[in-house]
Amino acid sequence: MTKIIMKLDTLTCPSCMTKIEGALNKMDGVKGVKVLFNASKIKAEVEPEIKGEALKQTVENLGYTVKDLKTKVSEG
Repeated sequence: MTKIIMKLDTLTCPSCMTKIEGALNKMDGVKGVKVLFNASKIKAEVEPEIKGEALKQTVENLGYTVKDLKTKVSEG
């Protein structure tokens, strides 16, 4: 599995969390998404072939600004 962490510019309301989680969880290869409202951060666990840029593009298409994107590939 690969872990992707995105730092957003800001989240303004709890419905933003639901909107982002729903969109990302619908993507093929995404195993789980957690949006941390107070930290304006998204943590996603995805299949190894999924690229962070694809998730970033989905979030930005929803109208949010991704300030930072990190990918960590789990070994094993």
